Amino acid sequence: MNAQTQAILEQGGVDVNGALERFMGSEALLERFLKRFLQEESLPALKAALDVGDTEAAAGAAHSLKGTSGNLSLTVLFERTTAQLAQLRAGDLAGARQAMAGVEEAHAAAADAIRAAFGEG
Repeated sequence: MNAQTQAILEQGGVDVNGALERFMGSEALLERFLKRFLQEESLPALKAALDVGDTEAAAGAAHSLKGTSGNLSLTVLFERTTAQLAQLRAGDLAGARQAMAGVEEAHAAAADAIRAAFGEG
């Protein structure tokens, strides 16, 4: 991976070195999975569940997004979804709703960086 691509991804909250460790150094595999992230449906599901007050569904979607972001070393998104999931598990729907802006911001930053680095996928 060239330095420019790595810098773009890191600005979007991707721990490139950590991700490459997870993917056994395979840049092609990492790129493939980062592009798949662009089609990931957990964020819309999380928003929809929060909109209707379904804490259980929101927790499921947050857990999925947390796992995906952790596996891809999307560190900012992982940290924010981890905190939001803790709120949901504690029954703090209002706090989880308030945290949604930060989750969306981190998700958008990661997605924008992936698109800038690799295209739409």
